[in-house]
Amino acid sequence: MGTPLSTTHSVPTTESSRAVAVELRAVRRVFDGDVVAVESIDLSIIPGEFVALLGPSGSGKSTLLRMIAGLDRPTSGRVALSRVPRLAYVFQDAHLLPWRNVLHNVALPLELSGVTKSERERRAMAAIEQVGLGDATSRYPAQLSGGMRMRASLARALVTEPELLLLDEPFAALDEITRQHLDDQLRALWTERGMTVVFVTHSIIEAAFLAGRGVVLTRRPGRVVIDHRLDLPHERTPNLRTDPQFAREMGVLFNALQRGERA
Repeated sequence: MGTPLSTTHSVPTTESSRAVAVELRAVRRVFDGDVVAVESIDLSIIPGEFVALLGPSGSGKSTLLRMIAGLDRPTSGRVALSRVPRLAYVFQDAHLLPWRNVLHNVALPLELSGVTKSERERRAMAAIEQVGLGDATSRYPAQLSGGMRMRASLARALVTEPELLLLDEPFAALDEITRQHLDDQLRALWTERGMTVVFVTHSIIEAAFLAGRGVVLTRRPGRVVIDHRLDLPHERTPNLRTDPQFAREMGVLFNALQRGERA
């Protein structure tokens, strides 16, 4: 999961009850065969930030996410969290259990934690309502569209009230309209809950709409090309996607991606 940050690091003294700070220092990850995935990554994320990681395929975005989650360890350098958080990880595939309906899929993390049946069903219903699946609680994964399955996966992540939410291209396989609806919903949930979010995506539009910062990596081995604070309003309405300022911010990320491809 990572060790707590030492007092020598710059971490805000006041933290949201639902957020956690993340810090990477000189992180390097080498896989078998001397394949260097990421090299010399420095990144500081304060509690409650929404950060998007972009880069070419194979640039180490998912590797960084796994190291933040504690699912992998750096070969050298340090990955640290300000405290041990409630953490949720959403993958590109929804990974729903086919023999469980939506309610029982969403309630699964609470069941594994020993939460009573009445309490876990109450909390699961609340999470399902938040993602707009209230009329599908009794349906099974095979009866759901791709977008509905991802909503269920997101609800399952939110049911534990995470302080750190990690998402690895969760909407990549969806059509553009469904993807935009889920982006709107995720941004609204983040605004409401105030958790720290790290979101991996290939989409410049998605990164610019969702995040407060866009971190762009080079092709392998991944290094930071730009760590850009997006000059956009906190409230992200669907109309923002047609705003000239939004186009300018996408241009900054696109230019950084081009530099990353050439690096």
